Amino acid sequence: MTRIFVLLVTVIATALAAFAADELPQNESNEPDSFDIEPPILKENLSEEPLLSTAPPDSDVGRLEKQLERAKRNAAGAEHLWKIGVLAKVEVEQRALKVVRLESDIANAQLARAKEEVAAQESQVAAGESTKDELEAAKATLAQLTEAAQIAAAKRERAELEAAEANVRRQEKLLRLGSAHKSDVNRAQEKLAELKSPKN
Repeated sequence: MTRIFVLLVTVIATALAAFAADELPQNESNEPDSFDIEPPILKENLSEEPLLSTAPPDSDVGRLEKQLERAKRNAAGAEHLWKIGVLAKVEVEQRALKVVRLESDIANAQLARAKEEVAAQESQVAAGESTKDELEAAKATLAQLTEAAQIAAAKRERAELEAAEANVRRQEKLLRLGSAHKSDVNRAQEKLAELKSPKN
């Protein structure tokens, strides 16, 4: 009876060992992080974040500055994460674009605040509660912030145009690989044309 039990346990152990050996990967490479084939770029893995921000600039400069610091931290290590395969290239581009957008929003919010300050100073000068020197200082600050906002807007426009061009190239490549539709390419080209069209 014991021989039958030992024989049964041996057969079961051998079967389990054979089954476990079949479960192991068959083609292990010498390099632990390498792949035998490169996976295709899938449309589902691309970011759905729009290239153009249609939200009005927020007037809360402090909150925008906190968002900017967070976006800079997120964008700082993105290139390394892309190189090791954790992030897609489009995600790296979106993080960099978010930093530029937030910088532009902050410049616009500071400009709006400076305009309000100049208007308040003008009314105080008219009421005799403030001096003309204070008004001139506020106007000088307004001029500096206006220039900074124009520079930030130009930088944002340039970054959004570059991102739209990269998106068109990406969508065309995905179409050639069979991972995208012609409508995706058309949509990307329409966004690019919209950005290139002269603004009134």
